[in-house]
Amino acid sequence: MSITSDLLRGHTDTIILAHLRRKDSYGYEINRAIQETTKNRYELKEATLYSAFRRLEEAQWITSYWGDETTGARRRYYSITPLGRAAYDRNITDWQETKTIIDKLLEEEL
Repeated sequence: MSITSDLLRGHTDTIILAHLRRKDSYGYEINRAIQETTKNRYELKEATLYSAFRRLEEAQWITSYWGDETTGARRRYYSITPLGRAAYDRNITDWQETKTIIDKLLEEEL
């Protein structure tokens, strides 16, 4: 089974927020976690990921700051805000309701 980006496209923000609920993180680390969790069946394109970061920051769902790495490139870290936590909770509720409806519709079709 492969996961198509069309199926997940509308959930990119929620996927990122879910990761940030656990800990502050940077883009590459978030994408790597997505790949590991899905056993390399899904990854976010870099442009999609950074567009989502901009959108989430504009909505004030996340904030960003520069890390203080002593070696290697500086990393921009992202942190979820209280507004982002509330948005995540709403999105999860919406997802669960949508999943219930889709499951019911697909069962009816069988």
